[in-house]
Amino acid sequence: MRNKINALVIFSLFLFSFPANAFIKTQGHNFVDENNNKVFLRGIGLGGWLVPEGYMLHIPGFGSPTSIRALIADLLGEADTQEFYSIYEANYVAEVDIQKIAEMGFNSVRLPFNYRMLSPENQPGVFFEEGFQVIDTFIEWCKKYNLYVILDMHACPGGQNNGNISDSDGQVARLWTQNKNQDNTVLIWKKIAERYANESIIVGYDLINEPVLPSGYTNVNLRNLLVRLTNEIRKIDTNHVLFMEGNTYATDFNQLPPAWDDNMAWSFHKYWSATDKASIQSYLNLRQQTNIPLWMGESGENSNPWFNSTIKTLEDNNISWCWWTHKKIANTTNPYSAEITDDYQTVLDYWDGNGSRPTAAFAKNALFTMAENLALEKCTFLPDVVDAIFNRDFPVKTKPYKELTIPGAIACADYDMGGLNRAYYDTDYQQTRWDESQPWNTGGEYRNDGVDIEMSNDAVGSPYSVGWIENGEWLNYTVTVTRAGTYNINFRYAANSADAKLQMYCNTSQLTDLINLPNSNGWYNWRTFEYENVHMDAGVQTLTMKVITSGFNINQVEFKLVKADQTDIDDYFVPGRFQIGSNYPNPFNRTTRIPFKLEDRALANINIYDVNGRLIRTLSKATVAGIADYVDWDGADQQNRRVSSGVYFYRLEGDKYDTRRKMTLIQ
Repeated sequence: MRNKINALVIFSLFLFSFPANAFIKTQGHNFVDENNNKVFLRGIGLGGWLVPEGYMLHIPGFGSPTSIRALIADLLGEADTQEFYSIYEANYVAEVDIQKIAEMGFNSVRLPFNYRMLSPENQPGVFFEEGFQVIDTFIEWCKKYNLYVILDMHACPGGQNNGNISDSDGQVARLWTQNKNQDNTVLIWKKIAERYANESIIVGYDLINEPVLPSGYTNVNLRNLLVRLTNEIRKIDTNHVLFMEGNTYATDFNQLPPAWDDNMAWSFHKYWSATDKASIQSYLNLRQQTNIPLWMGESGENSNPWFNSTIKTLEDNNISWCWWTHKKIANTTNPYSAEITDDYQTVLDYWDGNGSRPTAAFAKNALFTMAENLALEKCTFLPDVVDAIFNRDFPVKTKPYKELTIPGAIACADYDMGGLNRAYYDTDYQQTRWDESQPWNTGGEYRNDGVDIEMSNDAVGSPYSVGWIENGEWLNYTVTVTRAGTYNINFRYAANSADAKLQMYCNTSQLTDLINLPNSNGWYNWRTFEYENVHMDAGVQTLTMKVITSGFNINQVEFKLVKADQTDIDDYFVPGRFQIGSNYPNPFNRTTRIPFKLEDRALANINIYDVNGRLIRTLSKATVAGIADYVDWDGADQQNRRVSSGVYFYRLEGDKYDTRRKMTLIQ
C-alpha cells in the first residue's frame, strides 16, 4: 500500500507542476523545451466557448457572437441574457473538460477568445479584469492536467475578416481599413503579454486568427501589422512563441517571409483538401525557406478517415497540430456533442422564420436548458472521433465500437471502428474540396465515418438506421457468439424497391444465401424479414453485411437461437447443481450476459444486489423449462440510471435456486 501511495505522490508532483521558466521555444524546424528536447504539440481547440459560432449552436442567420447575443437578448431581455451566458460559459468548458482532454491524449489546448471579453469596443486601453480572470482560471486547470496553452485572438477589433468567426459587422474586415483597430489590437496584446510574460504553461500567442484582407490590401499589410505586434510584445515578453497565420484563412503566406523574430512559427489551417504530402508542400517549402517551425493550428470538420490520414501526413512531416473542436451541439465531428431539445428546436425554428415567437418564459427555459446540457456529463462522447485522431493503426486494424453478442440484436450503426475497406466500405467517405459539398455521412447522425446514418423513427428496431446505400457497400461487426447452434436472422429494414438484396458472411465465409428484401413501399415503412436456419460457432467472429443491390434502409439484425448445440449448454451448466451460470464478459463496461436454466418453471427472476445487499435491479424473462436461456444487464438500476463502478452480486430467486455469483462493473 505504501508503494502505491508513494507512486501517487510522485505522479501528482509531475502532474501538477511545471519546471520554473520551462518555456517552449523554437529551434530550426522544431519546438523544444528548456533542455532543447523536441516537443511535439497535439492539441485541440475550444471553439464555441468564448467565441460562440452559429453553426456550432445551429443558430440561423449571420451567426457571429454579437448577432447571436442580439437574438437571445430580443427574447430574454438583458438581465436574463447575462444569466444565460454565465450558465453557458460555465458548462461549455469546465475543469472536467480539461481533465478529459488530457485523458484523451492531447497535450495542448488552443484558447480562442474575443477581444471584447478583455476590452470594450470603443474604449482602447480600458480592460475587463473579469475577462482576464476567465483566462487565469483556464490556465490553472491546464497546469493541473499538464496541458500546454496557446492563446488565440479569434476575433480582433474591427474584424480580421468580414465573416462571423471574427465577430465582424459582416461587411468589411475593418481591422485593415481603420488604423484605430490595429492600434487597439496592439494595446490588447501588450496587456496580455504584461500579464502572462512569465507563465511557462503558455506556449505562445496566436496573434490574428484567419485574416482575410479586403480588396486593395495585400500580404504586405498583414506582415506590417504582425511585425508591429511582435515588436511591441517583445518589449515586454521575450519568452513566448509568436504564431503567424497567413492570409485567406491562414493559407496564403506569400510576401510574409523572411522571418522577423527568432522565436516565431508559421501557423496554417487545413480544411476540405487532399490529405497527402502534396497538399501541404507549399508550407513545407516555407519552413525550409525560413527555417522556423510549422504549426497546423486548426483542422477538422470532416470524416474520421480524413482525420486519420491528415494527422499521419502532418506527423510524418514533423508538423505539430491542433484539432477543431472539443464540443458542439448535435454534431459528429468532435469528441463531445450536446443534444438539441425539442424546446430549443422551437426557438431555432422561430429564428429561422418557421415558427411563431415563443414567450419569454418558454424561451428562457429552452435556452437555459440548452446551456445546462453543454455540461460534459450530459454530452455524448464519440469514441470513433478520438480513435481516428490518435490510433495510428486505424487504417489497418479494426476494433469493436460496442460489445456485440449473439444471441441478440445488433444495431447496424454499431459496426466496427476503423478505416475504409477495413471496418466498412462506403462510396462517399470524406470531403477533399472546399468549393463543392461532399457529405460523408448524409444522415449526419451518430458516427463520423463514411457510413450514412440517420434516426430511424422505428418503434420496434434500433434508433439509428443505415441509409443512402449504394451497391457493393458493406459493414463489419466483431461479435461474440455465446451459444453455438442454429439461428434465425431477423432483418429490420425499409425498402423502396423490389430489387433490394444483401448477403451475410461470417469470417469471410458465406453465412446466408442471397437475400431479397421485399418492397415495404417506403423508405421508413419498417418491416421484419426472417431468414431461417444458419449455424453459428461459439466465440469471437467477424460478421459482414454486404449490399448487393441498393434500395433499402436497415437498422437492426437480430440473431434468435433456435436450437443450441448440446455441448454448448453443458459448458455452462452441470445438471442438477448449478442453475445460474457465470456472467460474461466479467468484468464488463456496457453490458453483461447472465445465463440460467430452469427445470420446473417458465419465468425467471434474477435479482442484482450491491455489496451492501441492496436490491439494484430485477431482470425477469419468460423462458422454457429445461432450456438454457439468458438475460442481459446494462449496468442500470430499476429507474434506468447507470450505477457506479464496483462489485455486484446476482442470484436466481426461488426456493431451489439460491446460488449467488459475483460480477464487476467498470464504467
